[in-house]
Amino acid sequence: MKETILSTLIVIVFGFLVVVGVRAADNADVTATVTVQNIAMTLSQSTFDYGTMSSNTTSTTVPLWAGAGIVATNTGNVNEDFDINSADTAAWTLATATSTADIYAHRFCNDTDNDCTTPWTNYTAMTTSPGALDTGIAASGTVAFQLQIHTPNPSTVFTEQSSSVTVTASAS
Repeated sequence: MKETILSTLIVIVFGFLVVVGVRAADNADVTATVTVQNIAMTLSQSTFDYGTMSSNTTSTTVPLWAGAGIVATNTGNVNEDFDINSADTAAWTLATATSTADIYAHRFCNDTDNDCTTPWTNYTAMTTSPGALDTGIAASGTVAFQLQIHTPNPSTVFTEQSSSVTVTASAS
């Protein structure tokens, strides 16, 4: 009988501990938010004409927009880096300097950070690979830049040539 009472007490105590041990804890909510990164930019000018030029001469965009330049605006929602590059035309090859027939140079100047008027010493030669125009541009921030072209020395092609310039935005 003592064993039965002892067994019953053990079962009751164990049952009590099990019931107490399975009580639910307090609940709390976690609110998670996310914003999708938007990389975007616009340019104030998309086309322009340097005009008719002689072989081995240089022209710039400075007089075209009264020194305001082409303005790249970060229309995204994060800081962005802007890269710039140019390309070969239908008949001319892009290089960092003109040296032989049908080789031309296309340069840029960050007009926000540098003086792009004369002398034209703050211009950087573009290649067909992207190079840094500016970095860390805040959302809604802008960068103004100027372009400069140097025609071939000599040119064997006397038809209009179109040179594309590409500005690319990426997350900073």
